[in-house]
Amino acid sequence: MMIHGDLLGERTRLTPSKLALVDVATGARLTYAELDARAVTCAGVLRRQLGLAKGDRFGILASNRPEYLDLVFAAGKSGAVMVPLGTRLTAHELQHIVADSGMRALVYDDAFADTIQALRAQVSIARYVSLDRPATEGDRSYAALCALEASEGQRFAREPCGPEDLYALLYTSGTTGRPKGVMIPHRMVAWNGYNTVACWQLREDEVTPIFTPLYHAGALGAFLMPIVTIGATVVLHKGFDPSEVWRTIVAERCTVVLGVPTIWKILMEAPEFATADLSSVRAFMCGGAPLPEYIARAYQERGVVFKQGYGLTEVGVNCFAMTVDDSVRKRGSIGKPLMMTEARLVDAQGAAVGQGEVGELLLRGPHVSRGYWNNPEATAAALDADGWFHTGDLARADGDGFFYVAGRRKDMLISGGVNVYPAEIEAELLQHAAIADAAVVGIPHDTWGEVGVAFIVPRHGQTVSSGELAAFLESRLARYKIPREFLTLDALPRTAYGKVQKGKLQELYARAAAARRPS
Repeated sequence: MMIHGDLLGERTRLTPSKLALVDVATGARLTYAELDARAVTCAGVLRRQLGLAKGDRFGILASNRPEYLDLVFAAGKSGAVMVPLGTRLTAHELQHIVADSGMRALVYDDAFADTIQALRAQVSIARYVSLDRPATEGDRSYAALCALEASEGQRFAREPCGPEDLYALLYTSGTTGRPKGVMIPHRMVAWNGYNTVACWQLREDEVTPIFTPLYHAGALGAFLMPIVTIGATVVLHKGFDPSEVWRTIVAERCTVVLGVPTIWKILMEAPEFATADLSSVRAFMCGGAPLPEYIARAYQERGVVFKQGYGLTEVGVNCFAMTVDDSVRKRGSIGKPLMMTEARLVDAQGAAVGQGEVGELLLRGPHVSRGYWNNPEATAAALDADGWFHTGDLARADGDGFFYVAGRRKDMLISGGVNVYPAEIEAELLQHAAIADAAVVGIPHDTWGEVGVAFIVPRHGQTVSSGELAAFLESRLARYKIPREFLTLDALPRTAYGKVQKGKLQELYARAAAARRPS
């Protein structure tokens, strides 16, 4: 069956002269033919210059830039498996991902030279490639490798890839505290492109900015691959700057824009929100975390369509859709499942729940991943024998078939649209010599949606300050994972079976916060 993830190559055959990419940082404007030529050269670099065979893994540690897109699309052409790395992760955190994936090469940019230097001492990688200037004498230059590949005069021919061959490993932290590599096959990449275009009714004249990091499934799956599928235009930002985003929306006449609730709140609070010309915008769309209704209402009152969606790395970031009318009539809903997507809501025993009742959301369809790399236990726990993926999220459905997210069953908080798993933080806290026990819970936050609060039990006779704990974690975890507060208890509340009662901890925090407010 001819289903593969080289969507750029297929689109280029049809509309080679169409504008594919606008790079905000450099001002570069590339057609599909020009972008595809870069990706073909990059695929040749991966195969011939770096010696990566089909199925070999390579990492990317870089900010958003055209070279990042070269590597993303080269994975679809070469059969090499890309492993995007979180740019806010420490070398300590990256070590596990590098070792678990078994990557043979790592491409990085100059901003992360210090992290790369620290990583070298912890894990072995055969080849390092710098997008800017090599941090070490033995590293290769990406530009030099591309020039060498081009000088050899032999255009790289696409490697035949089947639907289940891997395109990428996208690592997401798990409740065990160890990141898990989600296996993204070519079939999933292609289906995400086709079905998003069809169900979200994207058009060839779309212009969409991407300002979320390309290592995240949200940027890759919505909207990069769908926009390429339909032959529209991507406007690439190096990072998120609210004023720059508003200027870009106006200057490039953007039509569809995707963000997480935190981004929409920040953009709403920027001075440009009240005056920006939004006449080109067909829809703003939100995903990544539950959306407060007041944010959607503010944008709708500004005269633009504002829709909410839902997805997971493991099942594709686009799983639901709604019409323009439904975005107002069913405000707060994530919509209906996409075509060929099946959704069920079940109780703790696996039985279907009734209309309007809350249950765990299960999804099945061609957009579901192959499970977790090197982790058959986690795969079996999430993906059952009938092909249903158990999301761990709680939802309800109304009589019209619209779904509403009610909460999360998994022990997870979402801060600024990024998943943060307390087990990972707790595991690091327990490495501190002065801590006997620890638990982390999420509490509501006006800007970030949720932030973490740590409850710690010191060892007998020991004391430890909040500043000391924050400094300890900052050397081991990304800053967004660091709890905002550290509270000391004599003991954690636990059930008879030893499980921490995190609901009681959240109640305890709420009472303490209320007591601190001025009367």
